[in-house]
Amino acid sequence: MLNGIFFVCLSLSLYSAGSSLSCRWMTHKFRQHSTNSLDLIATMANNSTNTTEDEVDFPNDLYNQASKASAEDKLSFTVQILEEMVSLFEEDHSSASWEQNTVEHFLIVVTQQADGLHSCGHSHKKKNKKLHMYFKRLSHHVLKRMGHSAEAWELIREEMKDHLIRAEQLVSPLLNTDL
Repeated sequence: MLNGIFFVCLSLSLYSAGSSLSCRWMTHKFRQHSTNSLDLIATMANNSTNTTEDEVDFPNDLYNQASKASAEDKLSFTVQILEEMVSLFEEDHSSASWEQNTVEHFLIVVTQQADGLHSCGHSHKKKNKKLHMYFKRLSHHVLKRMGHSAEAWELIREEMKDHLIRAEQLVSPLLNTDL
């Protein structure tokens, strides 16, 4: 099911990349997608257990570095966060008490947001290795060690909510600029 959804998203992103969106997407769609993804991840919390344990430190230093970077680097960093988030949610989340259609809708919105931001960038930047390793640690140190349990997924959900908020803060100043 998810493969079909991602195929549709990929097809739409390829179509969008070929059209002349420039960064109108940023002005017209970014906030809408950002709000939708935050609403969906909040809805997922209503069906989850709560926990306060944290296994992997949030990468504040990477966000601080990105906030001082060029507009294009900020976009690239944010796109990578969104893509890494989607990859993380593709892992076995059957123990989480989330409704499958909510998770699928969340993944579609985040994928569209990444694709829209990617369409605004003009070059293919290298992935940030530290950010990639952070997401790997979330996968290995939280999900795998905790057996992909509902508690592990609640930690991940909370962490991803924080990423969505920080990513919006990082990109919002770019909404009214020419990229």
